[in-house]
Order: sequence, then structure tokens, then C-alpha cells
Amino acid sequence: MNWFNTQIKSSLLALLGPYSIATGARQARTEQIRKAILDELGEFSELNFPKIVSRIQYAADAEALWFARSEIMSVLSARYGEAIAQQKIKRISAQFSGLLPKGLTVRSSSLDR
Repeated sequence: MNWFNTQIKSSLLALLGPYSIATGARQARTEQIRKAILDELGEFSELNFPKIVSRIQYAADAEALWFARSEIMSVLSARYGEAIAQQKIKRISAQFSGLLPKGLTVRSSSLDR
């Protein structure tokens, strides 16, 4: 019977996916990602794109930061050019591992080859 209970518990935790991470750990990782994004955006962005910087600063959770990546990409492209911006977005996106529902994770693309 103990094996059965363990299997059920494992199955439920697998279904929960990223939400099985403790709330404190999720918040700490989200703040690390927020800081990394703001560091990448830098002072240039504060002066030229204050609304986007504000959106990042006040994003409620990891999902909100995830969905802001296109705006972050546009700011980074304006600052560094598209090739460098893509590299920076790729590094930022990797930090979301384990925080997002499975459907929001980065999928491999033929463009990455």
C-alpha cells in the first residue's frame, strides 16, 4: 500500500510541474531573473524606454516576466543590435527553467541550428 501512495504522490507532483517549487524559492528565482533583466537593460533603457523598465520592475510573477521577453528583445536590439540581443534573451530565457508551466517553455527551433 505504501508503494501505491508514493506513486500517487509522485504523479501529482509531476502534474504540478514547476508549481512544486516552494513559494519562497520561486520568489527568489523570480527576483534573480528580474535583476538580470534590469541589469541587461541598463541605464539606456531607463532613459529611452521607461514604460518597459517599469513593467519589468512591477511584474507580478515569473510568467509576467516571461511574456515581457518580446519587449525586452526590442529594447536590447535597439541598444546592442539583433544578434547580441538574441544571445542575451537566450541566456535570460534559460533562467526560467522549472518556473513555468510546461506549455510556456522554450522549444527548439530550426532557426537555432
